[in-house]
Amino acid sequence: MDSVVSVPAATAGGFAADSAAFSTYWREQAARLARLPAKPKRTAAESELAETIKQAAREARFAFLRVHARTLYDKLTDGRCKFVRLEELVYTAADLVPGLVPTRAEVSAEAELRQSEKDGCEIDQGILCNQFLADPDCGRHLCHAMLLPRPESAEALAKFQRDGRLDLGTAKVERQGKAAVLLFSNGRFLNAEDNGTQIADEIGVDVCTLDPQSQMAVLRGDAVPAGKYAGRRVFNAGINLTHIYYGKIPLLWFLIRDMGFVNKMFRGLARPDVTPDEVSGDSIEKLWIAAVETFAIGGGCQILLATDFNIAANDAYMTLPARKEGIIPGMSNLRMSRFVGDRITRQAIMYERRIECDSDVGRMICDEVVAPDEVDDAITRVIDRLATSGVVGAIGNRRALRLAAEPFDLFRQYAAIYAREQAWCHFSPALIANLEQFWNAQNRKA
Repeated sequence: MDSVVSVPAATAGGFAADSAAFSTYWREQAARLARLPAKPKRTAAESELAETIKQAAREARFAFLRVHARTLYDKLTDGRCKFVRLEELVYTAADLVPGLVPTRAEVSAEAELRQSEKDGCEIDQGILCNQFLADPDCGRHLCHAMLLPRPESAEALAKFQRDGRLDLGTAKVERQGKAAVLLFSNGRFLNAEDNGTQIADEIGVDVCTLDPQSQMAVLRGDAVPAGKYAGRRVFNAGINLTHIYYGKIPLLWFLIRDMGFVNKMFRGLARPDVTPDEVSGDSIEKLWIAAVETFAIGGGCQILLATDFNIAANDAYMTLPARKEGIIPGMSNLRMSRFVGDRITRQAIMYERRIECDSDVGRMICDEVVAPDEVDDAITRVIDRLATSGVVGAIGNRRALRLAAEPFDLFRQYAAIYAREQAWCHFSPALIANLEQFWNAQNRKA
């Protein structure tokens, strides 16, 4: 017989005792869930019971973390003296407080399932990140950790300086005059982003930013080798929706992308000994120029809101199909209204408004719109113009503009909301229904 387990009460100052009591509670709840059939085989009653068990355990996690998040974070980071990236932090937390978040083994087991077959243990990671980011001191420290260069980037930078080019698989770095150029190169999926592109993209940003031989950076799509767009450059097709459907995009992917890869373009790379905010910080920055050819869908459009100058072909377009996907479109809810206003932002996010680059609205995001065969010349012209205007002054103006629009703590607060809401969305039945209705995901190959 399944019995109801009483929820412990969190007490300030009682971290050790509360950790033990809550761990026992979560272990008992997990055992109740394990006694049920696997998710696809549950009856309606069993499915309802499973959701009740999971929701009770999640509410207990919020209760525990509202009292102990700061203490836990300090234990994981030696009192905020050590930087721990998010993807490591959640698993060290799993070891320290069993049951609070899933272990690597538990996440790996669910990773073998389609998204619709998962019980969503990764939602607990979203809860943990939400509570860490909601605390001003812990949240700033975590954002700082995600802005530091990746450990692999030093070797990649040395290779780029030696060879003048760098092949990271799904991303490439090349030189063009005074700029380092980062190319999206996931040609099979129209330069979409997925779990296989994430590390390469972030290393590419690190290398472009740290490269001493370039004054600025360019982001562009590589030419697609086959299919409908064979031979054409495609900027970015957004997140790989087929991979979402088949359960190949973990929840942490979203947070790592937007707190790492994209935020590094927007804020620069942090130094370990200086707070990376605009007031007291001394970040390592370059101007970023984006060149949009064919389309910037979803995540591609999100990136254009973080760059400094956008060039677009006059036949290219932008979309944020969040309604058809059922997820939060990264930092777009925070940033897009600064470009096009609140109404158009809502239309783009909630009503899938397509924005032609060569339109009045498109030109609010794209600074220069040219014929497709003139994009190369436009990139060269913009690089030269920005270089001759003085890079030092441009970086100073960039920091000042960023402080006025999106100070560091505002980003931290948004990231806290994003961690929580994206967790619910990523494991919502509506996401699967949307992908089947609008993307025909069930008939596509992963």
